[in-house]
This record gives sequence, structure tokens and C-alpha cells, in this order.
Amino acid sequence: MNAVDSRAAAPLSREIALQAAEWFVLLHSGEASEADHRAFEAWRTRADVHEQAWLRALAVSQRAGSLPPALGAPALGRKQRRLGAMGRRDTVRALALLITAAPVGWLAWRAVPWMQWTSTHATATGERREWTLADGSRIVLDTGSAVDVLFDEALRRVHLSEGAVFIETAPDPQSRHRPFVVTTGQGRVRAIGTRFVVRSVRERSEVAVLQGAVQITTRGGAAQQLQAGRQLWFDAMGMGRAEPADAGAAQWARGLLSADNMRLADFVAELSRYRSGWLHCDPSVADLRVTGAFQLGDADTGTDAVLANLVHLLPVQVHYRTRYWVTVAARGTPPA
Repeated sequence: MNAVDSRAAAPLSREIALQAAEWFVLLHSGEASEADHRAFEAWRTRADVHEQAWLRALAVSQRAGSLPPALGAPALGRKQRRLGAMGRRDTVRALALLITAAPVGWLAWRAVPWMQWTSTHATATGERREWTLADGSRIVLDTGSAVDVLFDEALRRVHLSEGAVFIETAPDPQSRHRPFVVTTGQGRVRAIGTRFVVRSVRERSEVAVLQGAVQITTRGGAAQQLQAGRQLWFDAMGMGRAEPADAGAAQWARGLLSADNMRLADFVAELSRYRSGWLHCDPSVADLRVTGAFQLGDADTGTDAVLANLVHLLPVQVHYRTRYWVTVAARGTPPA
């Protein structure tokens, strides 16, 4: 077990879990002020145990759709509704309980006898993290992503519940070969000696193969093998046509955001995944084109640098209403 896994498995006090739950509910309520965001960042960086609790809160939230009804509190979903004081306190307590119990709290109901929960890996906004799995395979998680790693005697499985994962598979060290598969809500991707990227986007998944090949099977039974240098999307019932893989399909794993004649609106939307708060592209400049590879760096500060580069590359300016409310608009446009 590596240092990250050891930290994730360490017990958390109820007090710390409650603090993390309170921050989560506030930040997802739509009522957090700029001062609240600054206070949260100060709390999160004050101690390793705070970061541990926050990552558990993210992991619980990202799996809320698969929690049993008694545990899946309404406010754990991605779209939070405003809660009264009593409802918010109940939500905080429910989330704190799950944070404290993780991973046992949800493992108890979803595990089957032959399956072992190896670990849970998650990243917050602006984070990218890398792990080496028990079989020697390497995974890198993009911003705001979560996977469950489940290895048993017959299968090596990584379930992507949110975001994107880069995978470089290793030969199975066990004498009995176990297939390596990545599952999403729409189907499964079986690796054939490969490096590849899987991304979960709303109700569909996207796959880009960098080396080797993968076998894709949708939940509806459609199947196709995808070779190196190709990419496609699939949903539960079917899949799109294989196309040449984007040159920057896995650049995010190296901390780069790549664009090749990309619409500015699409580029800003992609950049917003790495930044806290609200980042918007004004319709008047939405169709400008962006080409280049941009260093993402740390959360927020790295995206600030990317936004500053856009000002030099395109006839745009960046309006900071607050640090967490940013608009890219036409140069010379007064702030809204």
C-alpha cells in the first residue's frame, strides 16, 4: 500500500468529517461568497487530515447515484437545491457519517464475496493525480474525476464514475491471466496491451487509444475493437464512428490543455473544469479559434495564466467580477 492509499484508509474523527461535510454543503449550495471560498481553501490546506476528509466527501458525492436510497441524501447529488436550516443540518450529518465510514459505509452493501475493494481514487477541481496499482498498471486521474479499483481472482476492473482516466496497463503478475477492463455507466472497455484514455461525459463515454488496442462493448451489446491512434464515443445502446485520435487526447495527464483550431467557447468550457467557480465565454467571441498547448499548473493560478495568454493571442479581455466569477469577452467590452 502506498502513502496515498495509507492516508485514504486512515480513520477520520467525527469532528473533521463534520467540518468537511459542512464545507461541501455550503460550497454546493450556490450561496458561498468569495470570503467563504478563501476560508475553505485555508481550512483545506491547514492539515493533511482536512485534505483527506475533503477527498472522501468528493468520492461519496460522485458515487451518490449508486448509494442505497437510505444513504443517498438529496443534497449529495451534483445539482444541489437550497435547503432549510433543518434540512441542511440533516444533510451535513448524513454526509459526515459516510465520510467517517468510507470506504466501509458503502462497501458493506455493494461488495460481493469474491470481490475485493482495492482502493478509491478521486481528484478535486484543478487536481491531477497518478497512482500505480497492485498489478503494476499506472493510472492518472484528470480534474474532478473518480474511479473505483476492484481486483479479484478473475478480473482487474477500474470503474470510472466521473471525469477522465489515463491508463497504462501492465502484464498481470498472477499466473492466471485476468483481463483489464474499464467500466462506465454506458459499457466496458477491455485493454489489449495498451495505453488509452476513457472519459465520462454526461450520458456517454469517450475512448482514445494511444498504444495497442481496446475492445469496447456497450450495455446494449454493441461491440467494436479500437486500434491505436483512433477514438470514438459510445453510449448505452451504440457507438459513434472511429476517428483519428486528437493529438492532445492525453496531454492533460502531463498537465497540458491542448487545442487545435478549437472554438474559444469550447476551450473556455474545458478550462473551466480546472477552475473553481464560474468561468464563462461571452457569445460575441465564442467562435474565435484557439490553437496551442497551455500549461495548466496549479488550480486557479494555472488557469489565470492560461487566461492571460488568451489576451495576448486573441482580441479578448478577461473580466474578474470576483475570483470565482470570470468572463472572457471581446476586447474593449466594459465589465457586465
